[in-house]
Amino acid sequence: MKKLIALTLIFMATQLQAQLKPVAYTEGGQKLNGFAATPAKALKNKPGILILPAWMGINTHSKEVATELSKLGYHAFVADIYGEGKYPKSTQEAGQQAGYYKGNPEAYQKRISAALEALIKSGADANNIVVIGYCFGGTGALEAARAGLNVKGVVSFHGGLGKDASRANGAVKPKVLVLHGADDPHVPQKEIDGFITEMKDAKADWQLVYLSNAVHAFTEKEAGNDNSKGAAYNEKADKRSWAYFMDFLNEIFAAK
Repeated sequence: MKKLIALTLIFMATQLQAQLKPVAYTEGGQKLNGFAATPAKALKNKPGILILPAWMGINTHSKEVATELSKLGYHAFVADIYGEGKYPKSTQEAGQQAGYYKGNPEAYQKRISAALEALIKSGADANNIVVIGYCFGGTGALEAARAGLNVKGVVSFHGGLGKDASRANGAVKPKVLVLHGADDPHVPQKEIDGFITEMKDAKADWQLVYLSNAVHAFTEKEAGNDNSKGAAYNEKADKRSWAYFMDFLNEIFAAK
């Protein structure tokens, strides 16, 4: 039985990799390694979804999301933010790496822009793109909106919502969807209040959805299921957030 399970897992992993194409690209002289998922039959106007991974970098979850989106007819691309030779080997290293980009939002925005270009080169229409992100990547999705990148919408799954107080609230043109764990201890109320003020000041088209009994990383199965740790998978919140996300895409792209 164990052998059968192991073979099944290997087969699933092989299938996942088969639907993803490794893509090497660069930004600021740094080699980056992303993954493109091209749909067998693209939706009208070739919409694209850029996926920004959590703080440990590209993982199985982000690849699964890309694969699922390609099955729905979207061009999908998983961004590499850190670059070759700089992938974190521990949560401590991940915290340092993610902390750098949070503290240097322009550098983060440049890496996101480079990934957008790679998504467009893979076949997506440059004027029909949504950026989504998980945890650290959710923060990046909001940075794509703050930077005024040419995207129609951004979605943050259990991401950080704040920015340095010295940064003025500017215009936010893309539609914004934030999917937030109601019990997430990593996002203080002050940060949430600041985000709401920012969206109102920007006169943005925004939504903030609280998901009950969910903490940080509620879409990440690798996070376990112990809410007391502050980060844990929540199946109900995962499915509900995906449904909100699908509605958001349908609204933007009128996908059928």
